[in-house]
Amino acid sequence: MSRTAVSTAVLRVAAAALTLVVALTGCSTGQRVDLGAGADGLVAAIAGEPDQLDPHKTSAYFSFEVLENVFDTLVEPDENLEMQPALAESWEVSPDELTWTFRLRDGVVFHDGTPLTADDVVFSYRRIIDEELTNSDKFSAVTAVEAPDPLTVVIRTDRPTPNMLTNLGGFKGMAIVSRENVESGQIATRPIGTGPFSFRDQRSGDSITLAANPDYWDGAPEITGVTFRFISEPSTALSALQAGEIDWTDSVPPQRVAQLGEDDSIELAVTPSNDYWYLALNEARAPWNDVRVRQAIAYAVDRQAIVQATSYGTAALNELAIPQGNPWYTPYDRYRDGGIDRARELLQEAGAAPTNLDMLVTNEYPETVTSAQIIADNLAPLGITVDIRTVDFATWLDEQNSGNFDMLMMGWLGNIDPDDFYYAQHHTDGTSNAQKFSDPEVDRLLDAGRVETDRAVRADSYARAATLIADQVSYIYLYNPSVIQAWNPALTGYEARRDGAVRFRDASLTSDGDA
Repeated sequence: MSRTAVSTAVLRVAAAALTLVVALTGCSTGQRVDLGAGADGLVAAIAGEPDQLDPHKTSAYFSFEVLENVFDTLVEPDENLEMQPALAESWEVSPDELTWTFRLRDGVVFHDGTPLTADDVVFSYRRIIDEELTNSDKFSAVTAVEAPDPLTVVIRTDRPTPNMLTNLGGFKGMAIVSRENVESGQIATRPIGTGPFSFRDQRSGDSITLAANPDYWDGAPEITGVTFRFISEPSTALSALQAGEIDWTDSVPPQRVAQLGEDDSIELAVTPSNDYWYLALNEARAPWNDVRVRQAIAYAVDRQAIVQATSYGTAALNELAIPQGNPWYTPYDRYRDGGIDRARELLQEAGAAPTNLDMLVTNEYPETVTSAQIIADNLAPLGITVDIRTVDFATWLDEQNSGNFDMLMMGWLGNIDPDDFYYAQHHTDGTSNAQKFSDPEVDRLLDAGRVETDRAVRADSYARAATLIADQVSYIYLYNPSVIQAWNPALTGYEARRDGAVRFRDASLTSDGDA
């Protein structure tokens, strides 16, 4: 049975959202933050508070929005997601592709004035490896990280690593940190990096303020600083932008996008992204450990209704992770047809009759709450009551890591290489495999993709792995969102990026933008 109409749940959620917009329009969030460093400081609104500020340990996007401006990586993606020099000004690879040699820029200093050396890079990478932190799997091929002199870093591997630069340059968790800042324990609350802005202050529940780094290796930023305010309600953030109380936000109500396109008082960007949103069932618990039960849920979930309710047409429905238009895209539409009828057949085949499902969501990502309401309606005809458990994001992370859930929803942001989309999440030994999925053929294909240097062969490995991952419902993929951001027209030099990275180092704010 093909679903072509918007469900009653969508209409209910949409009506509630529009009512909230009307209620909040014109609400004031207060005065602009005084940076104390001149009138050209920027105020940005993000939807939630970072759980911590250690770039190696956090996995929260709110943290990375801030930390992207505080820390640097060895290399970094440009606007086309091609890797370019950053702290490393150049590199070379040995003929056998087992040794990577990076040459660091001379004269780079941390925010406390300490010079950056190759030892800092070695320390940063060894910390991730030795403590088995979130991105340790990106070093699975690495046998040694060495500093033969203060400006040279050598990484040795036991096999070719075609995604080495992507591994080192995807910002999330790969920052170069200060040993003293780590060993003092202050990195989680007062981080010290080499980036364009230095940490200045945090007001719990309110804001984080950064100050421009006058000694930044790529030139001092033009703005004197950035204050990130935490505004969880998108309508409130938008009202603050329109009132001149903030200068930038990525917390934009999707139902307002069409209207805002005609608003000359703001700049609006709707940029296709490599991000994706998904559901995951806990395979360590019965009956979700039966693939037929997971498939039943996948057939029952109305993806189109979720897309309509959460993005109002700004996202692209997708049953896999990688979006259409990406060179690694694989077509897949197994769950498009069948719906509740096919779900009932699969539950009967499995001899399963689940009556309750504990769904973990967080109010700091409103998409998860909205989707949970729709999913509850979707699963009701199967006799399943969805118990929606809404928590703050820090608790969400704890519950995910401890396996205390039947199903959860979340997004993966900032993906570049296909390895970013699949390995950590779906390999048996993946560091983000909270759903406890395990399949020998998927493991083999993902391992092969990490070492294959022939692009066509590598693409085939990932296409087959992605298909198996969806067939066996490691994740129930929902959609690829767009990056939606809005800012004061007086803010120039800023670009919305499809990897979701928020960089203010090249931005300037004219006096016309001041409140």
